[in-house]
Amino acid sequence: MNFEGLECFGVAVTEHVATVTMRRPPVNAQNARFREEIIRIFDMLHDSPEVRAIVLTGEGRAFSAGADLKERPGLAGERGAYPRHNRLVRAAFDCVMECGVPVIAAINGAAIGAGCVLALSADILVAAEGAFLSMTEVDVGLAGGVRHVRRHFGESDARLMIMTARRITGPELLRMNVVSACVPDAELMPTALGIAREIAGKVPLAVRAAKRSFQVTEELPLQDGYRFEQSQTVALASSEDTREAQRAFAEKRKPVFKGR
Repeated sequence: MNFEGLECFGVAVTEHVATVTMRRPPVNAQNARFREEIIRIFDMLHDSPEVRAIVLTGEGRAFSAGADLKERPGLAGERGAYPRHNRLVRAAFDCVMECGVPVIAAINGAAIGAGCVLALSADILVAAEGAFLSMTEVDVGLAGGVRHVRRHFGESDARLMIMTARRITGPELLRMNVVSACVPDAELMPTALGIAREIAGKVPLAVRAAKRSFQVTEELPLQDGYRFEQSQTVALASSEDTREAQRAFAEKRKPVFKGR
C-alpha cells in the first residue's frame, strides 16, 4: 500500500494490524486535507487483504480537538460551499464506520466535537485515564453528533452530554460502558494493540461479516436481523478459511488463514 504524501497522518502495518496515527499538531484539528487523507487511508485499508484490524489514535496531547474552525468563515461566502463541506465531513466519519475491518479507537487525550464523533465512529473504544470526550457544539452555536453519541451512550447520558457540553472523562466513560477499557496513559497503545491482535487472529472473513452484521442489523427488527446473519453464515460456510478453522479445531492446532 502506498501512503506517500500524507501530511496529517502516519500509517504502519504490522502482523495484520494497521496503526493510523493523526499527526496534525498541536491538537489534530480536522480540516479538508485531514478529511481527504483519512478517507484515502481507510478506503485503502478496507481493500487490503493483509489488514485485519485497525487502531486509530492521535499524536500528542489530543486524540482530535475537532473541526478546524479557521475554515468555517470561508464557507459562508461561497455558493455551494456548505454542501460540499458537509459531504466531506460525513465521508470522513463514514469511512471509519464502513471500513470492512474492525477499528479500535485508542483515545489518548481530548476528543472534542468532530474528534468525539470520529472516536465514536470506531467499533471498539479504549481510553487513557487522562482522556475525555466532549460535544461542545452548543458552546459555539452549532449542532451535530447526536446520532453518533446515541450509538454508544444511554439515552439520558447522551442528552446530558449533548445539551451541556460536559467533558466525560475516561473513568466515567468506563462506568457508562462507552469504552471497553480505561487504562493509564502508558498502557493505552499496548491495550488497543492487544485487542487488535486478538481480532486479527480470528477468521478474517468471519470478522468482516460480524462487522457488516452490526452495521446492517442496527435498525432491523430482531427476526430480520437474525435472518441476515444466517445468510452471512451460509456465505461463509464454503470459504477456505472457515474450512481451515474447523480442521484446525479438530486437529488441535493453530489455524493458518488466507483471507479467502
